[in-house]
Amino acid sequence: MPSGGLTAVVGPSGAGKSTLFALLERFYDAEHGSVRVDGHDVRDWDPAELRRTIGYVEQDAPALAGSLRDNLLFAAPGATDADVERVLHQVGLRTLVDNLPEGLDTRVGHRGSALSGGQRQRVAIARALLRRPRLPLLDEATSQLDALSEAELRDVVSRIARSTTVLVVAHRLSTVVGARRILVMENGRVRAAGSHADLLRDDGLYRRLAATQGLAPEAGRAPHR
Repeated sequence: MPSGGLTAVVGPSGAGKSTLFALLERFYDAEHGSVRVDGHDVRDWDPAELRRTIGYVEQDAPALAGSLRDNLLFAAPGATDADVERVLHQVGLRTLVDNLPEGLDTRVGHRGSALSGGQRQRVAIARALLRRPRLPLLDEATSQLDALSEAELRDVVSRIARSTTVLVVAHRLSTVVGARRILVMENGRVRAAGSHADLLRDDGLYRRLAATQGLAPEAGRAPHR
């Protein structure tokens, strides 16, 4: 995986996309080959140190019943006001905060019920970024969002990827067509890699996935290498 920019991992259900993230975080160790972060096999890292380098955001990111500030600082209690302002602007939450009755001290309700799905995902990404991770991992972060929220979050991810490496597991290919590199997984293996245009031309499975989502014209073509 190249350093810097956005790398996406796509494939059918059961292809091994989320397992790849679990290997990166050392919830499992690879039986064959190696998984490397910053050029070092993750098995050589202290697990706590490895996980400090990673900012993980899942598809249904949990929200605390406390204030927006509590939610942001949960994983980075030592973050400064300047740090918070940085991530608010980075993920596009500054306007929301300005419009809340008590700003950052506004309570967000049980499981973040006072926020929209897109806002909750932005809060989750901001919480991860406050830890200054070297490798943000976004696991299906837009899968439960409407089209407008998805587009807004896609813009957020693109901004983040300008300054750090971001790895995204995506079911909706529309969220990653502009990725620097896309990895196509099948049966636990990477079967192809390239840009959206490269994969539409060269990989039948990717072309079929794209066609089912209206991103390619050849819906009926069988996958091939």
